[in-house]
Amino acid sequence: MQPPRLDHFHRTLEKRKEEGIFRSLKPRPKGFDFYSNDYLGFARNDELRQLLLERIQQNPRLLSGSTGSRLISGNSSLVEETETCIAQKHQYPCALLFSSGYQANLALFSALLRRGDTVIVDEHIHRSVHDACRITHARKLKFYHNHLDNLEDKLRRTHGNCYIAVESLYSMEGDFAPLAEIARLAEKYSAHLLVDEAHALGTFGYGLVARHQLQDRVLATVITYGKALGAHGAAVLTNSLIKSYLVNFSSPFIYTTSAQDIQWMTIKTGYEFLEKNQSLCEDLQRNIRFFRSQGLETPSSQYSPIQSILVPNNQRIKALQQELQEKRLITYAVCSPTIKEGAERLRVCLHSFNSERKIVELTQTIKNFNSQ
Repeated sequence: MQPPRLDHFHRTLEKRKEEGIFRSLKPRPKGFDFYSNDYLGFARNDELRQLLLERIQQNPRLLSGSTGSRLISGNSSLVEETETCIAQKHQYPCALLFSSGYQANLALFSALLRRGDTVIVDEHIHRSVHDACRITHARKLKFYHNHLDNLEDKLRRTHGNCYIAVESLYSMEGDFAPLAEIARLAEKYSAHLLVDEAHALGTFGYGLVARHQLQDRVLATVITYGKALGAHGAAVLTNSLIKSYLVNFSSPFIYTTSAQDIQWMTIKTGYEFLEKNQSLCEDLQRNIRFFRSQGLETPSSQYSPIQSILVPNNQRIKALQQELQEKRLITYAVCSPTIKEGAERLRVCLHSFNSERKIVELTQTIKNFNSQ
């Protein structure tokens, strides 16, 4: 029996169960990975694990707690060396490390946006950006996904300090933002451009901002390490002025205990490993091409490691996921309300280590299900 004062929470959870959208934590399933963000297999790579183990054995103090926020006792020479290394590789003046991508977006947007400012976000941008905007006094507008005319219409009717926020590779659609065209619009209307590159780092070298050489046209880029680099954490890439501003005015940075040095060492080592193992990026693209050759309909880009298969209806998409899981083919069903009703989908993540045999089994099972 729940205390009366908790009835609201109980009823809300029961409603979710009735609607079939109740979330719960489960052990990681065993099978063939078509669902994780480990695009290059770094999180399972024995050579990388051995390299990290050797560095810990050489310096066991990496495992020690940081003891405080970076502005008190949690700063270290290693975190500063790692930030310098990151900035150089991405060809930005500065980098500022955070414990997670969510925290980095929260820190960046909540610090920069002020009362009277406007931020125009792609309608499919990550939830962390929406949450960050909620704690500011700025006005938030949405533009239709990757729709340049709609974005320009919003920019044309906006006055004062304005920001545009997009992802370079979208995690649900599996498609790319037209970054160069958006940068051109930002310059035309004197807006600042902010780009989240969570899914592009590693899968496309140092990301798409770097690939298209847009560093001077993007005020800040957020990159995360829990995906293709197989680590954890994130960095904001920007200029020295904005970095100093974040250190002074970003609450998620100021009031968070710094991560342990092992996290920064793992990130730095991940960059080194990426440079020496570019063939894994080629393996990934080969598997993406093979998946695409199987003839499934998808709104995703032909080069994206994320391939979405639209299967409207929560119950139907869960049934497909279950059928695949019985064959030990692990995928992820994206249900409403995480995504709008009618746009439910199977999110297939491809990796450098997936075999062609399992890709065929996966795609054939989906085809058979859709034909029922």
